[in-house]
Formats: sequence, C-alpha cells, structure tokens
Amino acid sequence: MMRLTTLPSEFQEALPILEKIKKAGFEAYFVGGSVRDAILGRPIHDVDIATSSYPEETKTIFPKTIDVGIEHGTVLVLTGGREYEITTFRTEDVYVDFRRPSAVHFVRSLEEDLKRRDFTVNAFALDEEANVIDLFDGLTDLEEKRLRAVGQASERFNEDALRIMRGFRFVASLGFDIEEQTFAAMADYAHLLEEISVERSFIEFDKLLMAFFWQKGLELLVDSGAQHYLPGLKDKALAIQSFCQSLASDFQFGSSEQAWAGLLYALSITDIKGFLKAWKTSSQFQKDVDKLVQILRIREQRELTKRDCYRFGADFLKAVEELRAGQGLSVDFNHIDQLDQTLTIHSKQEMAVTGRTLMVELGLKAGPHLGDLLHTIEMAIVDGQLDNNQEAIFEFIAERVVDE
Repeated sequence: MMRLTTLPSEFQEALPILEKIKKAGFEAYFVGGSVRDAILGRPIHDVDIATSSYPEETKTIFPKTIDVGIEHGTVLVLTGGREYEITTFRTEDVYVDFRRPSAVHFVRSLEEDLKRRDFTVNAFALDEEANVIDLFDGLTDLEEKRLRAVGQASERFNEDALRIMRGFRFVASLGFDIEEQTFAAMADYAHLLEEISVERSFIEFDKLLMAFFWQKGLELLVDSGAQHYLPGLKDKALAIQSFCQSLASDFQFGSSEQAWAGLLYALSITDIKGFLKAWKTSSQFQKDVDKLVQILRIREQRELTKRDCYRFGADFLKAVEELRAGQGLSVDFNHIDQLDQTLTIHSKQEMAVTGRTLMVELGLKAGPHLGDLLHTIEMAIVDGQLDNNQEAIFEFIAERVVDE
C-alpha cells in the first residue's frame, strides 16, 4: 500500500472530521480527485469525504449540517469556518436519461462505492494515516499517464454519458493518454451526449479549453467523433483540428471568453450569440464573446483605431492581440495602450452633457434627431476633435443646429 509522505494542509485541516466519524463507529476516507492531485503534487481544490455512516447518522455526529443532496447521500458539514461535503458510500441502480440513477442505495462498503466511479485515477481513497487505498490499479495508470475507466468502460459511459466529456477534460488537465478500450467506449457512446443537459457539457468543455493540455483534449474529443453530438459542432472536425494547430503548443487562454471567441472565429460561426445560446450560456457571456470575434474580424482587415478602443475597451483588444500572438500574427500591445491613453472619455456616461442637458439648456426637442446629435458629439470627443466640456459642446452644437 502506498503512503503519502506528507499529508497536504487541506487534508490536515479536515482530519478532525474523519476522526469524529471514526469515533462514532463508522469508516471515513478522503476520496476522488483531491486524492489524485495530492499524489501528483498538484493544487487541491475540493476535499470530498466518503463515509459508511448514512446521512441521518452523519447529522447526529456534527452539530452544524445542511442537507445539500441528502437523497444522494450528501450532507454539508460546517466546522471551523469551512464547509465539507460528506457523502455516504453508495451504489446506483440503472440510470435514467444516461445521467441520473433511478435510485441510490446507501451501503457500508468502501469498495462498492469506489466501483461506481468513472476513472481509476479518480477512484482512490485516503485514510487518516495518509495510506492510499487503490482497488483498481489507478497508481499504475497515474505512473503511466493513462486514463482508464473503472471496470467495464462501456458500462461507465452508458450509465453517465457526461463521463465522456469529463474524460477529455481530464486529458486536457493532466496530459494523459486514454487507454484503448476506454477510448473505444467513449467513441461508441458519444451519441448519448445528446441526452445530457447542455449546461453540464458546457462546463466540461469550458474546463477543457482552460486546461494546460487543451489541444490534446480537444483533438482526442474530435478523434472520438463526440463533437457531432454537441451544439453547433457537427461536421466541424477539420476546423477544430486546424484551430488546435493554429496556436502555439504552449498557448494558454486567459479567459473562457477568449477561448470560445478563438474557437468560434476559427469555425467561421457568423451568429455568435445564437451559437452560444444553444449552449445555454449567459447573455453577458454571449455579448463578450461576440465582441471579441468582431475585433478578430477587424484585425484581419486593418489596424485598430481610437474608435475601436472606445467601442470595445482596451482589455478586449488585448485579449484578441494575445490570440493573434499565439497564432504568430503581427501584434502591437503598445498601440492599444496609446489609444487608450489618448481617449478623453471611455463611455458616454463620462460626457459633459446628456440629452436632458441639451433639452433644458438649449431647448432642443426629444426624438431621434437628439439621439443622432448626441452620438455625433460623442464621436467628436472620442476622435479628439471636441473638448469634453459644456461650453465647447454648446458651441459645437450651435454650428450644426439651425432653427431647431
């Protein structure tokens, strides 16, 4: 049995939880991805604990708990200013809609619980003495940088097709290869992704794009044919592959918006908002990605101007410049800084006048004409042809408005 030489601080802080559960006569272990990351020396995010105590029993052990997913065996324990998810060992009945089990059965056996997990490298348990419990030879898979399904791969993906997306995401974050039978099953069951909620698939795809080995994850996803069953990506294999190859092998996206903009631009998607709506993303996300794609199209044609900087903002322009740098295209970050510094206003809210000011002070009437006039003033200020003060603006209007 392998033993960790040092127990990461995240686990040390949670040790009292394990000890309390054990003192009450039950088993308790750290489980899942956090154990894998501890073995690999990677940063640990969520500390998950699995126990032989049933939810109601767990609740009697700790004074402060919240029922977060009690029907699935999960209780949230609040202690020392922290929150921990404690989940009862469980097995699952047949799955409905290839995502949710029709019933969850609580069991007292750690082995039964670990058997239902997705990949061997996520099926470790860790006890309070830092001993790693590895029932499926996941340690060998870690050593050989291999992603392999627990038990029968076809069963795992038929139970929960989201595991297919998770698999590609793990490849992207760990840089592992996928074991042959596991990959074959991912390809065989990829069509079930159409049954999965789009939001869940988006989360996995997004994490894939933001991971270090994103190109490897994306290329394997395409090799499996999974893109055919994801919104808007059917028959886009070649475009996705050329997108992967167009960026430097060590290129990392700075944000999800930048990643999706790069992808959709490479796929020649015209209706960006419509495409992302099909993935059920937020309207703000759709707007931001759309802006980045617009800038990418502008940069294909010409240099950036003050109006571009005003319209989109320096941060958006720089995000596009980073993408261009990753593709080995010409870039000019200094030019963006210079444009930004020469802007006297960065939004119409900073203008020295409003429509109301012009109506009250100059007696102008409301309507489209006033809106057009305000826009003309705004652009004259942006272009540096007009000072942003009331006196200069009134003078500017006097030259344009006759017998209003």
